[in-house]
Amino acid sequence: MAQLLDAAASVFCTSGYTAASTNAIAREAGVSPGTLYQFFPNKEAIAVELGGRLLERWRESHGAALTAANLDLPLDQLLDAVLDPLFAFNHENPAFAVLVHGPDVPGQITQEFDALHAVLLTRIEEIIASFLPDAPPAELSRIATMIFAIFKAGLDLVLAHEGEARQAYIDEIKKVMFRYLAPIVGLCPAGQRATEQRNAEPGAHSH
Repeated sequence: MAQLLDAAASVFCTSGYTAASTNAIAREAGVSPGTLYQFFPNKEAIAVELGGRLLERWRESHGAALTAANLDLPLDQLLDAVLDPLFAFNHENPAFAVLVHGPDVPGQITQEFDALHAVLLTRIEEIIASFLPDAPPAELSRIATMIFAIFKAGLDLVLAHEGEARQAYIDEIKKVMFRYLAPIVGLCPAGQRATEQRNAEPGAHSH
């Protein structure tokens, strides 16, 4: 089955989901269409299985990138720790973008992605809130949405290039993120910032 899913990922990337066929997937996998149909009744079933596996990898990579441990890092290192795994995932799994953003893909895939996307935005809001504990929810939501929009726009440029050019665009995106976030959250780790704020409160040093 893994062989068929790998072949499907390749065909979806080359032809797009709509133009892909089970015959093309079988040919890419080096098996007969009859063998393919022993595992999957149609192209949609292949896409749902592949999409489920990719979404699980997406959840794992984004969860690891947005771990609380990274909040102990200064802003520039935090951006490295968060963004590098996300760019790596998308580079290593090009079929992901085809299946979650392409036309005519099974609704189950897009629904699952929309749910994960909502969880991701909430997690970004929580991270921003650790830097800005007094910010109203609307502001946290706006900042999180902007961060994701910058990442998504930059990702298209990253995926369109290879080698040094690809890394150059990654570096540019980090610069944009840094210049957007630095005036908002500051440069020091969230934990250090919170400690400094507590120490600055009246009576914090009284005995």
